[in-house]
Amino acid sequence: MGVQKTLAAFKQEFARTAPEGRVALYESKIAELRVSSLFDGALRTGESVPDFRLLGAKGNLVSLHDEIASGPIVVTFYRGGWCPYCNLQLKAYQEILPQIQSYGAKLIAISPELPDQYLTTAEQNALAFDVLSDLGNRVARSFGIVFTLPEELRAAMIANGKALPGINGDESWELPVPATFVIDTNATAVLAHIDVDYRNRLEPDEIVAALKSLSLQ
Repeated sequence: MGVQKTLAAFKQEFARTAPEGRVALYESKIAELRVSSLFDGALRTGESVPDFRLLGAKGNLVSLHDEIASGPIVVTFYRGGWCPYCNLQLKAYQEILPQIQSYGAKLIAISPELPDQYLTTAEQNALAFDVLSDLGNRVARSFGIVFTLPEELRAAMIANGKALPGINGDESWELPVPATFVIDTNATAVLAHIDVDYRNRLEPDEIVAALKSLSLQ
């Protein structure tokens, strides 16, 4: 079963059990993002990817340009380990890690969480790829995928025990929209998937297909 079917099943169950009005609130805020111009400058397929250097789970610094010297990179931005949709996505990507590596590529996941938070995410999901901390959404901002949560969503997250200031370490209430990029050794995005609906994620098969296409060039 593809990751989108898994996510859809979770979405259906959430709709059944969510507090009254919560689903309608989330749907309305997603609709507002869709018609906004916030992501008009987001990184697109065929564009050059900005370099970045972020702290990894082992205390190592990971640089995009250093990594692409040895092969393509798959970079996925996720909201945080508190997000069940993100965890389902990360687990699905872990399953295709051997295929990613078979094309000489690496997988990197990035969130704005504090180090202790993303370390927990990596451990709980048994992730064997780099999970990096983008404090302040600096790198996500360079990709053009950052937005600020409106007050109504902040209240909902506080009610859920998921207040972002304690998770991300700042008062901005900013998040990246989920986005995945396949980047070649020239630092060009050969595939860019960005969706303001956090319940949608790029299918693993599409990542593998993009890497296969690169290997044939």
